[in-house]
Amino acid sequence: MCGIVAYIGKKEAYPILIKGLKRLEYRGYDSAGICLLNSGLNVYKCKGKVADLEAFASSKDISGTVGIGHTRWATHGEPNDVNAHPHYSGNEKLALIHNGIIENYDPLKKELVKRGHIFKSDTDTEVLVHLIEDVQANENLSLAEAVRIALTQVVGAYAIAVMDKSDPNVIIGAKKGSPMVVGIGKNEFFLASDATPIIEYTNEVVYLEDEQIVELRVGQDPIVRSIENEVMTPYIHELEMKLEALEKGGYEHFMLKEIFEQPRSISDSMRGRYHVQSGTVTLGGISDYEQKMANAKRIIIVACGTSWHAGLVGEYLIEDLARIPVEVEYASEFRYRNPIINEDDVVIAISQSGETADTLAALELAKSKGATIIGVCNVVGSSISRITDAGSYTHAGPEIGVASTKAFTSQVTVLLLMALRLAHKKGSIAESRFQRILASLEKIPAQVEEVLQSAELVKYIAGQYKDSRNFLYLGRGYNFPVALEGALKLKEISYIHAEGYPAAEMKHGPIALIDAEMPVVVIAPSKGSYEKVLSNIQEVKARKGKIIAVVTKGDTSAAELADHVIEIPETEEELVPILASVPLQLLSYYIAVMRGCNVDQPRNLAKSVTVE
Repeated sequence: MCGIVAYIGKKEAYPILIKGLKRLEYRGYDSAGICLLNSGLNVYKCKGKVADLEAFASSKDISGTVGIGHTRWATHGEPNDVNAHPHYSGNEKLALIHNGIIENYDPLKKELVKRGHIFKSDTDTEVLVHLIEDVQANENLSLAEAVRIALTQVVGAYAIAVMDKSDPNVIIGAKKGSPMVVGIGKNEFFLASDATPIIEYTNEVVYLEDEQIVELRVGQDPIVRSIENEVMTPYIHELEMKLEALEKGGYEHFMLKEIFEQPRSISDSMRGRYHVQSGTVTLGGISDYEQKMANAKRIIIVACGTSWHAGLVGEYLIEDLARIPVEVEYASEFRYRNPIINEDDVVIAISQSGETADTLAALELAKSKGATIIGVCNVVGSSISRITDAGSYTHAGPEIGVASTKAFTSQVTVLLLMALRLAHKKGSIAESRFQRILASLEKIPAQVEEVLQSAELVKYIAGQYKDSRNFLYLGRGYNFPVALEGALKLKEISYIHAEGYPAAEMKHGPIALIDAEMPVVVIAPSKGSYEKVLSNIQEVKARKGKIIAVVTKGDTSAAELADHVIEIPETEEELVPILASVPLQLLSYYIAVMRGCNVDQPRNLAKSVTVE
């Protein structure tokens, strides 16, 4: 959950590191630091954001063409100056940055203390750099070999970059369970947690695989070895990411930009995959496995957070259209509860980053049991895309805001296309319904654009409820996951407690909370269980609750009951989650801004959860 960046070449490293850390700050922002090699290994680090580090380093010697940088999301040790990365070895000849968790750091630390090592921080990372130092000193090894030997003693996840004062022309990187990409420039190399700090300088990258170590020296090709010391041949990928996608483009926050990008991101997720004229859906990424998916006795969807909510919509879609039983599991629970997995099961993993640690572990478990594993993720070359048998990219483009928005609607779009493809292959959907959904899907980007035109109305409603302490979100059928997602968005960026519920379950407990101070957001489109939802609204009104209703354009019945109405265009029931989620994203955004919250970097959260 941390961001790492490193540079070795002919340019000044500091500007590259600082710019890279700003691009990676969505991965962690409770402390930051850099190490530059000039007269020695100079580490500058502090609690706070990258801007605080920049101010702190302004009076320091920031020269040097070799350096590493880190922005932290704390796991071991509270956020403070001492626990910030990089960390020195005991003799201060080595410096290391780390993303991940060293699970056996405590016994390693106790053994190193017996050997005379003195630790300054509370982090597991400092234990690792001391271990590398100990191996290097006792065995008289090169840095690369010392890193390799040390990592054979480590249990856990890591992506690391290491510098050596006595070997100033090398940076060593290694990874297991946490992402790392190598950028290859002209007489220069980069290391980073993802491609965002690299794209400005090169579009040629190597994605390290688990338990691989890379040695980077200027004037030489990268040397990649396995932890067993087998030399590997790296495969160079060409990045398709555009630099402008990483900028705010005039918007106040990345989250707002990404909300307004949804007409395009949804369109990109559909492009080339459906054909209204010929009445077909094609998903090339799963074509070799779609028969196995269509014949599956069960599909298991594993995901976390917002992706889990998209998976719930996917469950409704696949069961409704393709008539295949679906279970949706939190990846973090699935991997630990000894689940029953059969060889004829299909496991679909959903992840924006493609690096979510729990989801990756769930996939590895499913793979070990012989199940077919399919990925739905956004980041090309990510770990999930590489471990799965097949899958589909969402093509949402980089998502920098920690609160996921365009990733959710793109995931739902891809899952709908997947459900339609399987349904058509099985013959479980009437041709008239299939064509009707396809025709409606073609209109969705323009309809999302129409929903976004209600932003000022949503902003006004946000102003009425920004000081509320609790919210309740209600939805039925396809819109129950939308209620969950709306509640998650509100609480993660505005810090207001919010709960999503199936509307019919309100009377089984939450109704006790409703009073004149409780805003209740109800997703009430004209399709689906409309009359039932109207009854739920009446139950709330009878207890003086405040109703914010998301309704189909032209609706009058719900409008008469609600205190505030946000309209969405009419569409097929299966597509409502895409449209209904957009005003809920805007509502959360405007409430958070009005409360003075850091929308793009909410407290205690990070974008890519690469640790357990």
